[in-house]
Amino acid sequence: MEESRKQEILQFLEEHQSETPSKWREEAQWRRENCDWLRYSQRIAILLLFYMKREGLTQAAMAERIGCTQQYVSKLLKGTENLTIETIAKIERATNQKLMAFDA
Repeated sequence: MEESRKQEILQFLEEHQSETPSKWREEAQWRRENCDWLRYSQRIAILLLFYMKREGLTQAAMAERIGCTQQYVSKLLKGTENLTIETIAKIERATNQKLMAFDA
């Protein structure tokens, strides 16, 4: 590629660069470091979504059943919330579904 073309491309990119730096690298590293529990959180989010759809529940109605806010249900449904055992137990009680199983 010609040097003048490279300079033209670099100038274009600099002119269109976002003023706020991207954090994609940090976010990707965070997802990589937390992939084990994120998988569980995502599975629970999917089960919760299916349950809400089947029962015709809104986030507010689900929040009432769990005993939390609608905003927290929204966070749960994103599949990135690091859930406590207490929260998992509340979801299990509210949905009458087992989310965690232990082999004896």
